[in-house]
Amino acid sequence: MRIVLITGVSGAGKSVALKVLEDAGYYCVDNLPPQFLPDVIAHLENQNERYVAVAIDARSGTAVAELPALIAGLRTYGRGKRDVRVLFLTASTEALVQRYSETRRSHPLSHVFRNSDGSAPSLVEAINRERDLVGGLAELGSQMDTSHLQPSRLRSWVKEFIEQPATTLTLMFESFGFKYGLPLDADMVFDLRFLPNPYYDLQLRPLTGKDQPVIDFLEAIPEAQKIYHDIQHFLQQWLPSYVRDNRSYMTVAIGCTGGQHRSVWMCEKLAARFSHHPLLRAPDQQGLVITRHRDQHVTHLSS
Repeated sequence: MRIVLITGVSGAGKSVALKVLEDAGYYCVDNLPPQFLPDVIAHLENQNERYVAVAIDARSGTAVAELPALIAGLRTYGRGKRDVRVLFLTASTEALVQRYSETRRSHPLSHVFRNSDGSAPSLVEAINRERDLVGGLAELGSQMDTSHLQPSRLRSWVKEFIEQPATTLTLMFESFGFKYGLPLDADMVFDLRFLPNPYYDLQLRPLTGKDQPVIDFLEAIPEAQKIYHDIQHFLQQWLPSYVRDNRSYMTVAIGCTGGQHRSVWMCEKLAARFSHHPLLRAPDQQGLVITRHRDQHVTHLSS
């Protein structure tokens, strides 16, 4: 049985992710109190369900603290082998406030949380208190920062997530623009803003780091080659340690100003280098290396 547990902060896209899994043939359960998780899984296993998705979030209150132990139990016990994956969705407070404003919905926990004087918290206060409540769950699995994502991009990322083999490290290189904020799901961040910017060449400005003229421009810069080799060597040296730590997912974020030229070039170059790494290959499968270009959909004024 493959079990996908979806958790995170309200407004970060859990409903979108659950719908993707439902469309992919998963038996989906939303807002399940954590204490019922083992019984529900056992029942569905007896019904020969092979793919199950369960959304658990802060609406369960302090019971979410039980989730780490419950997940460990799911992986240890039960009839047959279980492939348990955890997807934690998050977003910046600014993005969440904008989404609630656009939908004109109140925070789902605004009627639960109360200030010391008994008054209801503001939207930002409710977001921050929920973040404190579920923050410890982020380390249970893969994190996705949806702050700058359109729903279509999130759906694509969730599809990639459920297709990845279990118990094997997947390495993701994510380009981004510092002007749009740091990715919240980054495990490592490298800054390329010190490199000459192709944006100031009018012929290169409308292109991206995937285009050959931009590649040629950056490949000719000694500092660009040096930082590439430094990052590559660093990852090469420490990747085995992350694998030994039983991580299933690691995100290396590469940033420039706008996320269009330098960071994209570096991500593509590193992904090509590590796609054949022996620690990133599952039996009979391609290398477990993913590239994402977070800010390619943004209208760029500079990169």
